[in-house]
Amino acid sequence: MSEGISAQEAAFRDLRRQRRLSTLIGVLVLGACLLAAAWMSEFYPSTLVAGAPRIGEYFSRILPSLEWAKLLSDAETEGSLAFWLYRADAWLLLLFETAQMAAIATVMGASVALLLAFPAAKNLGAPNWVFQLTRRLLEATRTVPEIVFALIFVWAFGVGALAGILAIALHTTGALGKLFADAMENVELRPWDGVRASGGTWFEACRFAVLPAALPDLLSYAMLRFEINLRSASVIGFVGAGGIGEELYKVISFNYYEEISAIILLIILAVMLIDLTSERLRRRVIEAVA
Repeated sequence: MSEGISAQEAAFRDLRRQRRLSTLIGVLVLGACLLAAAWMSEFYPSTLVAGAPRIGEYFSRILPSLEWAKLLSDAETEGSLAFWLYRADAWLLLLFETAQMAAIATVMGASVALLLAFPAAKNLGAPNWVFQLTRRLLEATRTVPEIVFALIFVWAFGVGALAGILAIALHTTGALGKLFADAMENVELRPWDGVRASGGTWFEACRFAVLPAALPDLLSYAMLRFEINLRSASVIGFVGAGGIGEELYKVISFNYYEEISAIILLIILAVMLIDLTSERLRRRVIEAVA
């Protein structure tokens, strides 16, 4: 008996030794890859240390010069909130335009992504050529950055919000299509089997078995993408695709430091509002599905 236990213990120790060796080799390989990536990308610690104080200097410039005694004074008084946000009405209008761009692009992209996610989910039994084609299409659309699509659409449709909407929608289709398909691959398939066994078609099984189970995750991903698209819409405005991005590019170009921080603050508040709304919507959907 003791010999059997000793043999088992020896085998366990040998297996543990092999796992530790494999882990050590994996860590060394990963470390070597990271070092090679840092060298290729010129990510040198000395450069980082030298540039860090300049980041602090830039942030100190964009911070507003607020004074407690003048905080609630009018827009003519330097040091007040009104003086810092003196163009808030125009910025809010541009931010609203940016949010509309992001919303339309998210709806368009999410709608197409939802249709493509069903054949892109491996567990739903779509023909292999359809599965492979859909997956490759989603990869292609999410690989190209929105700003590249924006440049193409600006050339095709001219300067304005339309180019930004189309660029974001196309990229959103690829990004959400992958997330939607992954969410569908994680659902319990017993309802699917039940619908199929009772004579339901593939489309009916997708609609009545998979979609309700995956809906909370799909909504969460879509709202997260809306946040991302709001930021993306702000960035692609740099290339003339409309929204708050054009104004942000202007104030950065002319070094209007305090205006930079004011616009960034408004964008942050908008993203926070979207996040809070997303959380409430997701909870309601989960309660409705449950």
